Amino acid sequence: MTVIDKAITEAEAAKGYLLDHAAAYIAVHGHSPLAYVHSYGCQQNVSDGERIMGRLAAVGYGFTKNIESADLIILNTCAVRENAEDRVFGKLGDLKKLKKQKPELVIGICGCMAQLEHVAEKIKESYKQVDLVFGTFAYNELYTFLYEVLCNKKRIFDQSERPTDIDEEFVQLRENKFQAFVPIMYGCNNFCTYCIVPFVRGRERSRAPESVISEVRELVSQGYKEITLLGQNVNSYSYGFPALLRAIDGIEGDFRVRFMSSHPKDASKELIDTILDSCKICKHLHLPVQSGSDRILRAMNRSYTVEKYLQIVDYARSRDPEFSFTTDLIVGFPGETYEEFCMTKDIIKKVRYDNIYSFVYSRRSGTKAAQLPDGISDKQKGLWLRELLLEQRETSSEWLKRFVGRTCRVLAEAEGRTGDGYLTGKNNEAVIVEFLGDKSLIGQFVDVKINKAMNWALMGDIINN
Repeated sequence: MTVIDKAITEAEAAKGYLLDHAAAYIAVHGHSPLAYVHSYGCQQNVSDGERIMGRLAAVGYGFTKNIESADLIILNTCAVRENAEDRVFGKLGDLKKLKKQKPELVIGICGCMAQLEHVAEKIKESYKQVDLVFGTFAYNELYTFLYEVLCNKKRIFDQSERPTDIDEEFVQLRENKFQAFVPIMYGCNNFCTYCIVPFVRGRERSRAPESVISEVRELVSQGYKEITLLGQNVNSYSYGFPALLRAIDGIEGDFRVRFMSSHPKDASKELIDTILDSCKICKHLHLPVQSGSDRILRAMNRSYTVEKYLQIVDYARSRDPEFSFTTDLIVGFPGETYEEFCMTKDIIKKVRYDNIYSFVYSRRSGTKAAQLPDGISDKQKGLWLRELLLEQRETSSEWLKRFVGRTCRVLAEAEGRTGDGYLTGKNNEAVIVEFLGDKSLIGQFVDVKINKAMNWALMGDIINN
């Protein structure tokens, strides 16, 4: 028997044990064992959490939002910023008391943070209430891990990096019934000096286009209205990202497509043309610039210049003068001067983003940037961040006025922030729109005439409904 055959046999045996375990639990308690699964961080983590839930559902688990009712707790973690790790360790401290009250409770930590050896060691030594810690390469081993914990009473720690073949047979249990995340690739080859992702997600590997297209087609047939394609850098998709977009755009149905993220070094005119010439691809590009200083971009290993970045913007705006861009910005990268920070403020004015996602630099152990001297105080970084946000508010307050008087197609997503009776959603340009409407409209496209622009959203009234 080969190593692979042995692993398959063990997994099947573990799955059988878990099904028997669930049946026995139901016989005693009258309901399925309950799992609490919570994902921190990005959309990719949310998608991974849905895969975990799909696997648990297949062996008889139900799910609960009440952590105290759970028989199994899995925290799917993020490692991009330090505060994300702090939140998880805080939650683990809270769970110590719950574990004492329920000794049979199984607590698991997985995801990016769990892939880091020093984190696994800290949990092993200081958080004895945790039974299971596994990284981003081990989701397919979940049944075997649970078998070892439940049957053999072992603590499991697995941070190994496995072969890069992609399991196309996974099932995601999606809680949202009209918006879906669809990963098209995993990992990253860019090694930006501030980023831990290549170390916890591994090298880039892409799903087969026919698998992605088939998944999207199935989601559309189930009534999903918005599909978001996921990848750390979708422009590196091995089989050609614009070609994939065109194939998905040709699928029949009433839906729209978003994607993220798009690395500027690989963003092409073909990508812009594909977006603008499509019917279902949203007319918006999230293009993280990170800094407006070429020196800082080199220190970040971003592999493009400000000029190259603006060429992409200029080409899009030459085809559509009001094309929508959003971006990511890092404030206080080690060694950044105030003059270089002001260059980042300037790029906000030059591009006119609809929205920005800005962060104070977070040191990540194991990255090259973590070894650089950092003479900027946390207080100063905070002041710079506030200054940056003020610049964006002033810019977006004016730029978003271009929508006033227009009718936008909006996917109603949830109850709004404006007040009772308001709903919120996004238009095709990814701008938040708030409007009065009945909650029964959530999950449907509506036409909204925009009558007001704020610095963070548009306001309008539903028409033709």
